[in-house]
Amino acid sequence: MRRTTAPLLIVITLLITLLPACVKTGDVQKKQGTEIIRKQSLLNSDIERTDQLCRTQCMRDFHDALKQIGRSDDENRIIRTLTQLIAGHGRMKQVIWSEQAKKLEDGVRIGRLPYPLDEKTVNKYFAQAKQAVQNGHTYQSPRIRQNGSYYFVLGVPSDQGNSSLIGLVRQEILSEVENHQKKNLRLVPYPGEKHWKLESVDSDTLRDTRVRNGEDNAGTSHYHKNQVVVKFKKQPGSNELARMKSDLQTVKFKKLGYTYVFESAKMDTKQMMRYFKKWNIEYVEPHFYYLTNESASRNAGIGRNFVPNDALYSEYQWNLPLVDTEKGWTVTKGNKNIIVAVIDTGVDLNHPDLKGQLLKGVNVVDEKKSPADDVGHGTHVAGIISAIVNNAEGVAGMTWYNKILPVKVLDETGAGSTYSVAQGIIWAADHGAKVINMSLGNYVEAQFLHDAIRYAYDKDVVLIAATGNDNTEEPGYPAAYPEVLAVSAIDWDKKRASFSNFGSYIDVMAPGVSIASTYPHSQYAALSGTSMASPHVAALAALIRSANPLLKNTEVMNIIRQTATDLGVKGKDKYYGYGQIDVVRAVQRAELSRHSLTFWGEWLKRKLRRIETTNE
Repeated sequence: MRRTTAPLLIVITLLITLLPACVKTGDVQKKQGTEIIRKQSLLNSDIERTDQLCRTQCMRDFHDALKQIGRSDDENRIIRTLTQLIAGHGRMKQVIWSEQAKKLEDGVRIGRLPYPLDEKTVNKYFAQAKQAVQNGHTYQSPRIRQNGSYYFVLGVPSDQGNSSLIGLVRQEILSEVENHQKKNLRLVPYPGEKHWKLESVDSDTLRDTRVRNGEDNAGTSHYHKNQVVVKFKKQPGSNELARMKSDLQTVKFKKLGYTYVFESAKMDTKQMMRYFKKWNIEYVEPHFYYLTNESASRNAGIGRNFVPNDALYSEYQWNLPLVDTEKGWTVTKGNKNIIVAVIDTGVDLNHPDLKGQLLKGVNVVDEKKSPADDVGHGTHVAGIISAIVNNAEGVAGMTWYNKILPVKVLDETGAGSTYSVAQGIIWAADHGAKVINMSLGNYVEAQFLHDAIRYAYDKDVVLIAATGNDNTEEPGYPAAYPEVLAVSAIDWDKKRASFSNFGSYIDVMAPGVSIASTYPHSQYAALSGTSMASPHVAALAALIRSANPLLKNTEVMNIIRQTATDLGVKGKDKYYGYGQIDVVRAVQRAELSRHSLTFWGEWLKRKLRRIETTNE
């Protein structure tokens, strides 16, 4: 009995010891599973919302084309109008104009069905569309998905009732939004480590870790495995630099201020960090990567009940009324001299809803190219801030006149290095930016990036950043730097978005769920993320500085915090910070402070004049 009792006790002891760990592991896996389900649901919602935006825009385009044709039966005019329609909207693959009383096959047909789309399915929906428009009704088919692409059939009768347009629309944007949001919401491992020559590290311990799925991104940072960032206490001489390059067998070398990026063909990151500690340095750290976390009528005065006439505003833009943007416009609609830099993937430089709102920016990723957006993220952010307001087209931005300075620091995958982000921040601060929006992040407090943040902060720039989409308390950077206003996301019920990061560093909340905004190729999309919340606050900072250009960056940040509507438990808390931004209260506070300055300035002038008169 004694021989069996000891092993049994050991087994029982091991079970007792390991059971809590097993339960804890199960809880973590269960939590991660719940998070993935929530994010997938949100992704589906964004796709559905984008689908509706696309259909609404296409319907308007069909109506406009029918108005151009009017009651004309001039076939050349019809062909010209339909050709222009397809040429201006590459997503429209085939359109057919027909008289109401005639068969569809007797109409004027421009374009063709993409191969290998199932013609039988399309023709079935064309027939249903024809029947609907003959009865005076608009028709929209269900989504058709084939070979990874989305399509739908649209039918619109003319206002005169004598003709109609029926067409096939390809919705590439749905696939783009799906792929984009899988990365943005971290539903997939991102970025791909092999593609980027990247390693992953736990942000708390700086120990290597492996990202197996999207949820593992929480608290994980990525760095280039053959690069380091070094800041020297004293600028090294040419001989010293030559020796470093030789020792490292340097294949890439960059310099920004007193900070250097070295890439070695001989050593990995850890070996390089040990090597540089022998030199007179302030710090050496891995080279981390950061990811993606709008006429005369416009100039007219507006009343407190004003609602802009932008086509998608009333139906889709729940976010602007929630934070009292319309009432805020009665105080200020912005100022073209208060520039907002968008540090991101670039901006669609030809989007009709951003025409005239963009300044000449910079492409840090490839200095030979323009800061054109090849992802979509930056265009969406820019539209939230400055899409043209009250132009009867698309969406409305939060500011009417503030210009966007596009600074492309993230490449076509939506990722970018510390060097690129830091260079972009410094460039923006040196080129007139009064506000900088950073809808990007990582989980490591990189000193190199902090130096760039301090540089812009010392130049009186208001810095705004998204906190991240991993539902974690792990501080995300640059949002967690003390010089930066950290923004998390709420939904239409003023609840913290399920994906939104939280923590003691959170400053304020802004709308971040299914936000409608501009998207490349003259399109509009609904996206979710703290990346969408951050530009609301950047736009508010621009409006505050427009109302009172004399305010310092610290004063602007304090106004945003102090005028926020408290949410959650009373007072500042880790889930909501100071609460939800309030545009009208914030700009009124800024306007009041300007009047106070004017009043006391005039009082001081009068006082000085009386003193001078007395002395005389």
